[in-house]
Amino acid sequence: MKHESILILDFGGQYNQLIARRVRESHVYCEVHPDTMPIEKIREMNPRGIILTGGPQSVYVENAVLGDSRIFELGIPILGICYGAQVIAHVLGGKVDKAETSEYGRTEVSIDKKSPLFENVSTKTIAWMSHTDRIFEIPNGFEVTSSTQNCPVASMEDSSRKFYAVQFHPEVMHTDEGKIMLDNFVRKICECRGDWTMSNFIQTTVENLKSRIGSGRALCALSGGVDSSVAAVLMSKAIGKQLTCVFVDHGLLRKNEGDEVEQVFGSSGIYDLNFIRVNAGDEFLQALKNVTEPESKRKIIGEKFIRVFEREAKKIGAVDFLVQGTIYPDVIESGLGRAATIKSHHNVGGLPNYVDFKEIVEPLRLLFKDEVREVGRQLGIPEKLVSRQPFPGPGLGIRIIGEVTAEKISIVQNADAIYREELEKSGVKNLGQYFAALTNMRSVGVMGDGRTYDYAIVLRAVETSDFMTANASQIPWEILGKISNRIVNEVKGVNRVLYDCTSKPPATIELE
Repeated sequence: MKHESILILDFGGQYNQLIARRVRESHVYCEVHPDTMPIEKIREMNPRGIILTGGPQSVYVENAVLGDSRIFELGIPILGICYGAQVIAHVLGGKVDKAETSEYGRTEVSIDKKSPLFENVSTKTIAWMSHTDRIFEIPNGFEVTSSTQNCPVASMEDSSRKFYAVQFHPEVMHTDEGKIMLDNFVRKICECRGDWTMSNFIQTTVENLKSRIGSGRALCALSGGVDSSVAAVLMSKAIGKQLTCVFVDHGLLRKNEGDEVEQVFGSSGIYDLNFIRVNAGDEFLQALKNVTEPESKRKIIGEKFIRVFEREAKKIGAVDFLVQGTIYPDVIESGLGRAATIKSHHNVGGLPNYVDFKEIVEPLRLLFKDEVREVGRQLGIPEKLVSRQPFPGPGLGIRIIGEVTAEKISIVQNADAIYREELEKSGVKNLGQYFAALTNMRSVGVMGDGRTYDYAIVLRAVETSDFMTANASQIPWEILGKISNRIVNEVKGVNRVLYDCTSKPPATIELE
């Protein structure tokens, strides 16, 4: 079954992922491609509409990035956002130039209610502006549909050809009614049915996997994280015992987490797969002995994981397919479009070359994180695993300042378990990520009638929408007091609890 789709052509905008996410929230499938996508490929994709993203350039400079003008001859709706709006104006005969006054941030926009793009949008609404250029003359056939105090053409449209352009960013949360605007474009103007649901995705993906893998064998390096867990269960649903999952417990997981993963995926679990758990905590601890520098700890943990996996994979023998939990942000962040490469995505992730596989299988490659979680819920994965907090690959190794020891691991596991338990009971909302970490500081305290000289635990909780920036959460003092009291009374080796109130930047979310 081929889904109706929206094509997003990326001109290098920083919000291209957000545009895609908002379209998916309208239950419409979309893909992000560079503006250099050949017109033949666009015709082959046959999208119901095209969205042109923002970008850092000016359309009037020499060698400006303008895409293929033949997209305007396809007879399908087009929406230009910020730079994309200026591309529409410039290519179709309007005039774009440097604005007398740049606009940045939340701005009041006066809306023409007759525009189908602004159906059910307030006459005065708040939108996020970010531009130094603006449209001075609109092309023939267009009319202005909104304005601001400093921008006479905040949006324009040619409704007969279904071309729409907005100078602001409807995809960001700072545009109060942006979701309505994008929904209007994909559902009403492009006439998409909205058939992109996770139940449909599961059904079609399972069918495709069965056909693709046939009688072959597949291997999945299962970390217990959301992405690899959902990928494993989806594969299990498709090929059953032809799948083998190797779970390396490096001893740096949160309290009881290794057992929780095994309960779900092991022999007593609900999924029909070959599950191998390797308890390698002692090996990792030995490798980390006397190591205090954060980057060294990361590299040691990463390399040791591969060595253990190599050893276990060798016991399995040759396999046909290697399963990875790659998700759509990984693909985009690898520099798929014109946006800067945020991180390189390595298909085999450093896995041993003697694992004899024909190809790599990435069943979640099309999904964003929230969609992956929803697939997990529909597959029956326990909510505790589906909605688990982001957890770094090196685990508690980078939540322990200084050398990692068995004593310190126990301290941070127990303190973190209390912290998470109390926050869950408290009902505090909007926490993007929260955890306990162990400082390398020891200080004098008094417990009972005696002197102590023990460690300080630091608690961290942040509010964030994208994990690129974050604000420290303002957890009520009485809740923090209860958590602190429990930790110092129940966790041996701790006599002081601190709360990290630093934002990102300048701090990072993790301590190391």
